[in-house]
Amino acid sequence: MSDKIKIALADDEELFRKGIYFLLQREQNFEVIFEAANGNQLIDFLTTNSNRPDIILMDLKMPLLNGVEATKLITQQFPNIKIIALTSYNTKSFIANMIEIGAASFLVKNASPKEMIFTINEVYKKAFYYNEQVIKILSEFKFPIENRSDFFEKVELTSREREVLELICQQFNSTEIAEQLFISPRTVDTHRNSLLFKTNSQNIAGLVLFAIQNKIVIL
Repeated sequence: MSDKIKIALADDEELFRKGIYFLLQREQNFEVIFEAANGNQLIDFLTTNSNRPDIILMDLKMPLLNGVEATKLITQQFPNIKIIALTSYNTKSFIANMIEIGAASFLVKNASPKEMIFTINEVYKKAFYYNEQVIKILSEFKFPIENRSDFFEKVELTSREREVLELICQQFNSTEIAEQLFISPRTVDTHRNSLLFKTNSQNIAGLVLFAIQNKIVIL
């Protein structure tokens, strides 16, 4: 059984996509299982194949179905698949919007190969990865009032859940959190699932966004 990270690439620029493909295939723990030139091709693949990727590198400006809309659909229908937004746009509002709709991480196209490989590995291990720039943007960005803390006032978190949430936001994985809190990884997963339910978050990225927006944790 393969223990490689399965990756799908979605980008309408074939030369750029092939360059990424060959770069990733050189990594021993990566396997690119699909390439798409638009969001429709990607959605068709996911709905008709049981061999799905762990991670999608998603270009956001594509024909037919763009990466933003594809990200919305995939995070709803296939929540276990993590999406790394790959784009030339790096404005604060654009980054915040992509994270808000469920992107697990964000890479600009002029990022180094080393940074891309690191990001993929981090997302696979921890379900999300936000660099310092993204964390700063999420901390400062003014989100619509309906997405902010009225709901949180009704949410009661236990002291242990708060500890787990803070460590999640510091980008520790379940094993690392378990070691710090002297509990089992399974118990960490139980607390994480409770946090997802209580905060009405669809995934870890959403949970972290919720925590930052509502100043539950200060990073």
